[in-house]
Amino acid sequence: MAGYIFVQTEVSDAGKYDTYKQAVPAVIEKFGGRFIVRGGDMEALEGAYDGPRVVILEFPSVEQARAFWNSPEYAEVKALREGAANMTAVLIEGV
Repeated sequence: MAGYIFVQTEVSDAGKYDTYKQAVPAVIEKFGGRFIVRGGDMEALEGAYDGPRVVILEFPSVEQARAFWNSPEYAEVKALREGAANMTAVLIEGV
C-alpha cells in the first residue's frame, strides 16, 4: 500500500531553500519515492485557501516513506533548509 508525505512549507529564504530543493530529489528517488505535487499554482475550488506551498510525495509503502524521512541521507539534506523554511509534514497511508 502506497505511502504519501503531504508537506506544507512557508519559505522565508528562497535562495537557501533552492539549495534544499536541488538536493532532495535524489534522496527521494533513492527510497523509491516521487513527486506527485511540487509547489505550483493553486486554485481554491470550494472555500478559501491562502495557505503555504504544498508538496506531495508518493512512496511504494508507508515503511519506505518513513525510511526516507528518518534516513541519514535525508537528515543531511534537511539541514540545508534550516532557517530557510517552516515545514509541516504528514505521513498518510494510501488506498
